[in-house]
Amino acid sequence: MSAESKVSKNYPTKLILARNTIFNFIGQAIPLIAGIITLPFIIKGLGTQRFGLLSLALVILGYFAVFDLGLGRATTKLVAESVGKGEKEKISIIVWTSVTIQFIFGMIGTFIFLAIVPVLATKLLNIPPELQTEAKSTFYMLAFTLPILLISSSFRGVLEAFQRFDLVNIITIPSNSMTFILPLIGIHLGLSLPWIVGLILVTRVMTLLTYLFFCIHLVPSLKQYSYSIELFKHLFSFGFWIMISNIVGPILVYLDRFLIGVFSSLSQVAYYTAPYEAITRIWIIPFSLVSTLFPTFSSLSAIKDIEKIKSLFFRSIKYLLIILGPIIIFIIVFAQELLMVWLGKDFAENSKEVVRILAFGVLINSLAHIPYALLQSSGRPNLTAKFHIIELPIYFFLALILVSKWGINGAATVWTLRVILDTALLYGATFKIYKFSFNLFSSYKITKTLYTLLIFGSLLYTIKILSFLLHFIILLVSFIICLLIFLWFIWSKVLDKSEKEIILGGLRL
Repeated sequence: MSAESKVSKNYPTKLILARNTIFNFIGQAIPLIAGIITLPFIIKGLGTQRFGLLSLALVILGYFAVFDLGLGRATTKLVAESVGKGEKEKISIIVWTSVTIQFIFGMIGTFIFLAIVPVLATKLLNIPPELQTEAKSTFYMLAFTLPILLISSSFRGVLEAFQRFDLVNIITIPSNSMTFILPLIGIHLGLSLPWIVGLILVTRVMTLLTYLFFCIHLVPSLKQYSYSIELFKHLFSFGFWIMISNIVGPILVYLDRFLIGVFSSLSQVAYYTAPYEAITRIWIIPFSLVSTLFPTFSSLSAIKDIEKIKSLFFRSIKYLLIILGPIIIFIIVFAQELLMVWLGKDFAENSKEVVRILAFGVLINSLAHIPYALLQSSGRPNLTAKFHIIELPIYFFLALILVSKWGINGAATVWTLRVILDTALLYGATFKIYKFSFNLFSSYKITKTLYTLLIFGSLLYTIKILSFLLHFIILLVSFIICLLIFLWFIWSKVLDKSEKEIILGGLRL
């Protein structure tokens, strides 16, 4: 059997891709809702200082995940390629090699974390003396979570490579939700913060064992341990550049807030951070899609099936525009009103332009997720990492100028300019490597989708201007009519027959 026919057999159908995207969205949305519901009670139960300590500990642990070296995603790629080619006998050695290295580097990270705990708790962090002993115990407990998280990422990569996102989300929904629910249970039982972190550690162990159980069910050869030093070199060469992105990425994310704190005040940080955190939650939509696309792109890249890659790439851009476009336009047009309802008059006055600028940036950045996934799946994570390195000094100097001059509006502007540059670089590299033509935007009716969104935005803005003349009910009905017209046009003029079947099949699911 040829490589092409093997991939055709193992290539997931469009309906499966749609189903997996829905699974991923639900898998992110439910823990998010759990967090929104439980956080007020956790803050009240722990107190502001202890809650801040817990949050800080989790942030530090998240950054220590750099010890992953990108091996989780590298595992997904190599296993997906083996699945696509029908070479399942290679999977066991790939997985156990990755797991072995994850364990070694996880333990190195744990020992480093343990060594710096006294300095973190007493000198680097501004922790009150009465909480320093509790902080040390919390950090010591948390340190042992790192190797468990890293190993889990390798086993999760196996399930993703097999397109078993139903199993992935069956595991991650309760696991991630427990990060919020367990502190609430611990507070009710009167447990101290280290014991609460201990409960979270236990759930992470259970999560790892569940991943292992399902992986062995899919790949029985995993019962036999095996590894390859030569394969590690291959895994590391791919994962190294992802690690670079993981190091630079948080700097690109948090630099703006740091500079606002330097040039403005803590209140301005709040006026920026609250809308930023809310707007960027929209990323669960592109992330849900891209998590599904990455192993699929990896399988197709293995045998260079450019036609299927091209179709999946451009259709995904169109789908994101159709789903995200109306949401972003609504936020931009009614930013002040939304802030007034959510956070009150002060935020509505101070943050309305921030919301509008960031909303546009989030749309652009969401579209960048697709070429980002394609470049990494095709074995070019070096490009995405190099782009981040190029962007960092440009972003830093522009941020210094614009934040000092325009405050939080300048921070939002420079962040959006950075993601526009990032998106341009990613699309430029993708089009050059795959020799895509810009005419394909028209062929796949992406251009028509953009025109439709512009018309929808114009109608919505007209409604906004006339809002002082209209009763709320009339305003709401007008918005619904505009949305229905947009959806009707997309359905009749933009989507083809196969795409309509995917949507109808997704609704049936």
